[in-house]
Amino acid sequence: MNAKIMWSVITVLSIIIIGLAWVLFAIPAPVTAPTTGMQNGEEPLHSKVSVLSPQNNATVGKDFVVMGQAPGNWYFEASFPIEVQDANGIVLATVIAQAQSDWMTTDLVPFLADVALTGNYAGAAKLVLKRDNPSGLPENDDHLDVPIVLE
Repeated sequence: MNAKIMWSVITVLSIIIIGLAWVLFAIPAPVTAPTTGMQNGEEPLHSKVSVLSPQNNATVGKDFVVMGQAPGNWYFEASFPIEVQDANGIVLATVIAQAQSDWMTTDLVPFLADVALTGNYAGAAKLVLKRDNPSGLPENDDHLDVPIVLE
């Protein structure tokens, strides 16, 4: 009879250990990652992005350089997209801004992008600097608009 009780206890303990292991390792823990930088009353992440060139409402030609700085968590794999849109929001070009130093930080990282437009659009336009969002989740989207004038 003692052997039956011992094997019953071992079986029950084994089931409990397997159940605990499953809870600890098989069920993923919820993870909250910072997204737009608005936790604890912080400013939105795009407010930390600055464009040095071209400046707001600057007149640019068909070829120009966009440079500035953005927080490291604006980038993914050291880059982020920039769109040039006409006054109606139609995308005239999409280019990739490249980090000019280590982007694996939350500090500001300089970026550079060469824009070469085709077509004959001239007039009001805007640069749309987009936070790179490989997750595709809307809560990770962010952007900064810079008004420009195309010659």
